[in-house]
Amino acid sequence: MAVQNELDALLRPAIEALGYEFVGLEYVPNPKNRLVRIYIDRTPEGVTVDDCVEVSHEVSAVLELEDPVAGTYSLEVSSPGVDRPLFSLDQFRRFVGERAVVHLYTPLENRRKLDGVIVAVEEDRVALEIDGQIYRVGEQHIRRAHLKPDLQALIAGQ
Repeated sequence: MAVQNELDALLRPAIEALGYEFVGLEYVPNPKNRLVRIYIDRTPEGVTVDDCVEVSHEVSAVLELEDPVAGTYSLEVSSPGVDRPLFSLDQFRRFVGERAVVHLYTPLENRRKLDGVIVAVEEDRVALEIDGQIYRVGEQHIRRAHLKPDLQALIAGQ
């Protein structure tokens, strides 16, 4: 987690200085194939391949200079997509009313995966409604999370 926090602190300002929203990053420390995956966005127009290339060049320069990742690694820059990952409570707050899938470090009522509607963010917890029941999850218990779009509605809206 230390490398991921260092990468976040190092890359967020550089990406935001280019005019993009820094959605978040994932760091996979596999010794044979380390991965730094960065998600960017721009409202309202979204992100193009050219945007990803621009950010990739900037991030590569910063990583080359600062060298926070030991050994070789792959760098990916991407839009968050329709199943947007959620990295912070502010992002959960932004999508209240939307369906999300939340993976937990430890089970909550025998569930490691919660699939429900974000109904609120209360201090350091996210409240999800699943089958009429409210589950409150502390931010520190969330391993990863992403939106779960209604694909039928997306298809119908095209």
